[in-house]
Amino acid sequence: MARVLIVEARFYAHLNDMLLEGARAALDAAGHSHETLTVPGALEVPGAIALAAESDRYDAFVGLGVVIRGETWHFEIVAGESARGIMALTMDGLPVGNGILTVENEQQAIARADPTQGNKGAGAAEAALALLEIRNRFG
Repeated sequence: MARVLIVEARFYAHLNDMLLEGARAALDAAGHSHETLTVPGALEVPGAIALAAESDRYDAFVGLGVVIRGETWHFEIVAGESARGIMALTMDGLPVGNGILTVENEQQAIARADPTQGNKGAGAAEAALALLEIRNRFG
């Protein structure tokens, strides 16, 4: 049984609740334990994962959040840097599933986050578990 930390950005709480529901259900179905850590926004997700990884308490990580395009260039920074941070952690050998949605509007976020639709929270959890299996195979 793996110990998984879900790090979630609560900026859009109602959307993130759907992502969390999907991720938790996928981890429960696979028989793994999980905890949730909340951070303010998507930019904080990679840093929180990196700090938690230093504790050696977790085997895999799931990053969840929603970034919706606004009127400024801030969307590109948050979307790109959160993805880059998670990819850097993964390239360093951490099994991290990226469930940070980057969308144009709330309707797109709902379609992807809702467990009865896109279920991207579950997809991120499944990706983390797949990477954990690969690390265990070669590590």
